[in-house]
Parts: sequence; C-alpha cells; structure tokens
Amino acid sequence: MDPSSALHALRSANAAHADAFPGDSSARQPVHTVYGGAQLYKHGVHRKLGQLALANLDAYAENAGAFAAALGISPAVDPEVLWQRVRQKLTQEAVEDQRIDFEDGYGHRADAEEDGHAVAAAQELAKGIKAVDLPPFIGIRVKPFTDESAARGLRTLDLFLTALAAATDGHLPERFVVTLPKVTHTQQVAVLAEALAVLEAGLGLEAGAVGIDLMIETTQSVLGADGRIAVPALVRAGGGRVVSCAFGTYDYTATCNITAAFQTHTHGACDFARHLMQVSLAGTGVAMADGATTIMPIGRHRASADAPLTPQQQAENRAVVHEAWRLHFDNIGHSLRHGIYQGWDLNPGQLPVRYAAIYAFFMAGLADASARLAKFVAAASHATLVGNTFDDAATGQGLLNYFLRGLACGALREPELLATGLSLDELRSRSFARIVHGRAAAGR
Repeated sequence: MDPSSALHALRSANAAHADAFPGDSSARQPVHTVYGGAQLYKHGVHRKLGQLALANLDAYAENAGAFAAALGISPAVDPEVLWQRVRQKLTQEAVEDQRIDFEDGYGHRADAEEDGHAVAAAQELAKGIKAVDLPPFIGIRVKPFTDESAARGLRTLDLFLTALAAATDGHLPERFVVTLPKVTHTQQVAVLAEALAVLEAGLGLEAGAVGIDLMIETTQSVLGADGRIAVPALVRAGGGRVVSCAFGTYDYTATCNITAAFQTHTHGACDFARHLMQVSLAGTGVAMADGATTIMPIGRHRASADAPLTPQQQAENRAVVHEAWRLHFDNIGHSLRHGIYQGWDLNPGQLPVRYAAIYAFFMAGLADASARLAKFVAAASHATLVGNTFDDAATGQGLLNYFLRGLACGALREPELLATGLSLDELRSRSFARIVHGRAAAGR
C-alpha cells in the first residue's frame, strides 16, 4: 500500500465525514414550540399567552413553595429563585417558538375559509415584523403532503408566503420555518423544498430563507421501506433546508397500534423512535424536538357570575391542575434526561411548567457542569499550548452548549457561569475551540 495515496484517500474521506457531521450547532435552540390554530392567530398573541400563563400560575400556586411542592422540585433547587425566574420569563418572553397551525390545531375547513385564514394570518404576522414584536422563532404548519391534502397544503403555503411578502416588501421573520407533518417518504420533503425555492424566486425572497421543520410521527419516517433508518434520507431530501425534526408522540404510537390508554410520552415505543432520531441527527447540526403532553391543566369546574365555585370545587380544580402540571413536568424531565431540550406546548397553562422543568434541570446541574467545563478548558488549553491535539473538543463544545442553552432560555445568569473559570466574553463567543485557541495564544 502506498502510504501517500492512502493518506490522501483518508483525508478525502475525513473531509466528506466532516461535511456530513459538522457538529451540533452552538446557535440558540428554543426550549419549546407553541402551536395554535391559524384561525385564531393575531399579532401579539405571544404576549397574551404569557399573561394567561401568569394568571394560571397565580390561580393554582400562591407562592414559590406551593409551586415547588406541586411539581416535586428537587431540594437542590432554590424554589424562590426558580419562582422569580419563571415569572420573569413569562413576563418578558413567554413564547420562544410559535407555530401558526393549519393542521391538527386548525382542522378541515372549506377551501375558501382556509384561503382567507392563510392571507389573514400572513397579514397579522406582517404587523409583528413591522413592530419588531415576534417570538425569537416562528413559522407555520401546513397540512400533510398526502394524496388527500397535499394540494391544500401547497395552496396554503403559496397564499401565506405571497401575502406575507406583499405586506413586508419581501421581508421574512428571522428563523422562519414551515413544518411538514406526518411525513412518510422523501418525495414529500423534496416537493416542499422545491415549492419553497420556486416561491422564494418568484416573490423576491432570499434563496434558502425558509427553513423546514419535519415531523417524525409515522413508523415509515423512522424506518423506511428498505429497512434503513429513514431520518437521514428525509433530511437530505430537504436540500439543506431542514433545520429541525420534531417527534410526534401520539400519532407515532397510533401508527404502532398502541391503544389510546397507553399512548403516553414515556412509552417504550416512543423512546425507541427518539433514540433512532437522536442517533441519526447527532453531529449534523439539525435540531431535535420532543412531543407534547396532551392532558391540559384546566379545572373541570367553571365559575359564573351567578354561581361562584364552592370550596370543594376549587379544591377539585386545584387537584386536577396540579396533576396535569406534574405530568407535564415529568414528561419534560424525561426528555431532558434523554438529551432532548425542546418540546411542544399546547396551552398557556403549560408554560409555567415548561420553564420550571427546564430551569430546575439547569440549576440543579450547574455546579457539576461548571467544574467539568473548567477541567476541559484547562486540559485543552495546555494541549494546544504545547502543540498537541486535544481529542475531546466535541465533548467540550457539548459542555459549553449546556451553559449556552441555560443562558438563552433564562434558567441561568451570566455571573453564575463565572464558576467555570471562563470570562463572559469567552462564553459569548459560543465556541469551545475559539476559547481554547485564545487562551493558548495568550499563553494561559
């Protein structure tokens, strides 16, 4: 074997591998996506959802202790700090990612009615763009590209983007995506990517401006007809547009013939699908999101002007809401322990729980993660300083991403991260490699 030829072939193969697996992105990923029917979408609804979330929190948890007790917060987390940070988040940025929904949250309607809602929703979104008043992430969900609904989904997409471009002189929100549900094969994704390219060109939008969010909620989107894991091929079919894949718990368990009583977030069938998705997407830069909790924190008794709730009815409502809170909290914790940092919320009453679960997770792990990152930075800086290769840079970036995620969602504060030994400027660089090279150049 010619060593020179072998090394050349190896370099080419390594370069191709690096292109396919550039590493997990250090860019911000939202902690949730909030779905709401397109017929109800209005500019500013994200702020109203925050107000409703705070009202729900105040109605069923009078203080930090009651909230922590209802959720079963770890003793390692200060309940007062958690309480204040959750409330601040709900006041300042209750919704991180919003999806204007033309699918399950919208239903099947007459074509003329959906046409009208597509245009009206786009015009409302345009108001948010002009007012600089939108969640950090936003998009729409169209109907599936099945024989029955593909034409409708494409028409809604066309009407929405055309109306939006007309109202904004061709400007889209940052990180705008189209969610494609119930994907079963690559051609559905390819058709969406092609349609987006045509619309962008025709409307004067920047090429590639619209991303794709795939919903993995059928067995065929997990394992293909050829017996291979289907997710990588689905992502490739998007032609570089796929930015995230979301797991649909309940549709997936239904396609597995699991009866409704057992279609839970933590079912083993769901963990199987999640792990295949996770392995498929690891290192690609494509984000992964988990599914929803469908039990809503809504009391069964409603008061009226003529009939206020009795003490017993109030107690029953409180018990129902707390049970739904705890289920959502546990489901989010299940996702976090499996390394999935984003999920779905379907009701404003779920938002306090979303942030409590996320914040408790980051706050409880802060001390250990700080010590580990400090050791990694020191070891990598020393290796670089003496001219050696540090082989665990990916692990170091993963540790750094823990802090970046915690900062982005409000779970952690910048001063708390100084225990890592990093400066705030180093943390804001968002790059483990840049931190290490900077320290080596400074002789540290």
